[in-house]
Amino acid sequence: MATTAFDQAGAPARAGGPLLVVEDLEVDFKTAEGTVHAVRGVSLRLNPGEVLGIVGESGSGKSVTAMATMGLLARSAVTRGSVRYRNEELLHRREKQLMPVRGKAISMIFQDPMTSLNPVYSVGWQIAEAIRAHQDVSKEEAMRLAIELLRKVGIPNPEERVTSYPHEFSGGMRQRVVIAIAIANNPEVILADEPTTALDVTVQAQVLETLRTALQVTHAALLLITHDLGVIAGLADRVLVMYAGRAVEVGTVDDIFYRPAMPYTIGLLGSLPRVDTDGSELLRPIPGSPPSMVGEIAGCPFAPRCPRAVDICWESEPALVPVGAAASPHLSACHFAEEVMRAGEPLFAATSADTETGPGPELDVDTDGHRPEHDMPSPEPGYVLAEGFGRAGPGEYEIPLMEEEARPGEEPDASRHREET
Repeated sequence: MATTAFDQAGAPARAGGPLLVVEDLEVDFKTAEGTVHAVRGVSLRLNPGEVLGIVGESGSGKSVTAMATMGLLARSAVTRGSVRYRNEELLHRREKQLMPVRGKAISMIFQDPMTSLNPVYSVGWQIAEAIRAHQDVSKEEAMRLAIELLRKVGIPNPEERVTSYPHEFSGGMRQRVVIAIAIANNPEVILADEPTTALDVTVQAQVLETLRTALQVTHAALLLITHDLGVIAGLADRVLVMYAGRAVEVGTVDDIFYRPAMPYTIGLLGSLPRVDTDGSELLRPIPGSPPSMVGEIAGCPFAPRCPRAVDICWESEPALVPVGAAASPHLSACHFAEEVMRAGEPLFAATSADTETGPGPELDVDTDGHRPEHDMPSPEPGYVLAEGFGRAGPGEYEIPLMEEEARPGEEPDASRHREET
C-alpha cells in the first residue's frame, strides 16, 4: 500500500507543489507596554483546490497571519519569516510590487463588509474597479462583468442592484458583494477572514453556499479564518488550530473533530452545543483567559488553563510534532499529545450551574403566556432591585412600573416619570 508524504505544515505533498507557503512567520508590534508577539512561528501550506481552516479564540493571531500574507499590516509591524506564492517571496515587498498579486493571484474577503466597502461608490463601480485594475477592458464591459458576478453570488435583480450603494444592502448581501469582488479576477488563492461574523444562522448558510459557488467558479484554494467550528466542519479539508500566536494542532477535519491531540482543541470542541444529543449533555467551557502576548512566554502558553499541566508544561513550550501514525498529517504541540489523543474523553469540568441545578423543571404558564408570580426567581443575596423596576426572569427585560396606571382611553402621564428619571 502506497504511503502519502506530508510536509512540515501537515499538508500532503503534491506533484504540482503548493500555491501558498508560509514558513516561520513572526509578527511583532511595539507598544508602550512592551513588544506584542502577535504571531509566533506559524507555518502552513495551501495546495490547489484545498480549503484550510484556521480556528482559535480572539487574539490568537488568525487575522494578523492573513494580513501579513497580503502585506496589509501597518508599517509599525515587524515581520520575519517567509511568505511565498508559487515560489515567489511576498514578504517585505513594496506596495507597487504587491499590486499585481493582490486581487489577481491572491484575494481577500474581509471580516466587516460595511467597512471594507466604500460607502460613497455604488457596488457595481467597486466591482468594476477591481476588474479594471487587472484586466484591460472598457468601463462598459467591466460593468457587464460586475452584473454577472452579482448574479453568480446570488444577488436578486443584479441589473438594478448594481447601481445601489452598500448601505442599501443587508449584511448578508454586502458580504456577497465582497465575495464577488474577491472572485472578480479568478484568483488562485482566497483568504476569507471570518466571512460569516455577525450574521444570523440563515444568512450564514446562504453566504457559505455563495462561497462554495465562488470556489467552483474560480477553482481557487481557500484559507478560511473563523471561530465557528461548525463552518470548518462543513467546508474545510484541513484545520489549523491557533493559540497564543502559534499553531498548536494541525490535521484533517476527521483528526481534529474525532481524534484531537491538544487539550485546547478538546476545550474548543467541548464548549459547543450539539444537536445529535438529547439535550442532557453539559457544556464544558475552558476556564481562564488567553495569555498576554506582551513579552516572552515561558513554558506552554495553555498551561494555566490546562487540567493536565505538570512541571514540564510550565518549564518548556512543546514543539509542533507528528502524532499517531508515522505518515500522518496530524501535528500537535503538547507534551502529552499521544496520551490525550488515546484518552478521547473530556478534560474540562462542566459549568457549576449545570452540575448543581441541571436543566430544571418546566415552568407553568398562565393563559396569557406569562409565568405565574410564584415561579418568578427571587433576587440573589446582595441583589437590589432598582426603584420602579420589577423582577425579571433569566433572559427577560426588567420593565419599569408606572405608579399611576392609565385609565381606559387615556394616555399614561409620563411627564412625572421623565422628571424622576
